[in-house]
Amino acid sequence: MPKDFDTEAYPEPPRQTPVVDKQTALPNPALILSKVFYYTVDLPVTTFRDTIDSIRSKNKLVYYHQKFRRVPDLTECQEGDYPCYYEAEMQWRRDYKVDQEIVKVVQERMRACQQREGNSYEQNCTKEIQQFHEVTKNFQSRYGDLGAYASAKKCLMKQKERMMAAQAQSA
Repeated sequence: MPKDFDTEAYPEPPRQTPVVDKQTALPNPALILSKVFYYTVDLPVTTFRDTIDSIRSKNKLVYYHQKFRRVPDLTECQEGDYPCYYEAEMQWRRDYKVDQEIVKVVQERMRACQQREGNSYEQNCTKEIQQFHEVTKNFQSRYGDLGAYASAKKCLMKQKERMMAAQAQSA
């Protein structure tokens, strides 16, 4: 509206928010403290982090998993070579976890095929079912019956007993 309008003909609408009744001419201390914190702490830290992130994004290392070198089995360790025993044990544990994940992936594939095919999954998912049975049979033959405290030594002894049983059966 222009400045020279008739206030009696066009009264101003009442205000919804109350007018601030300022008691003092001093600024709000909370506002001052928040600005001091922003400029002394927040801004420098944020700027530093953004700078580091921009440098990192240029030199980004792409990796999917940690790669370990293969170490000798327990059969290749010299007697009394405890670091070799330890490395072989850690290698066995990594192999065990990898084999568990392989079984999980194959099982997920089989279940997805069964879900997708519905009632006719037996004839349409034979490849996945056969692969799952083969993988679980191999996992069971290697790691089955080792118990809760499975180790590379127990697994090696189980393999040795299985080989001896096969030799005795063939002879």
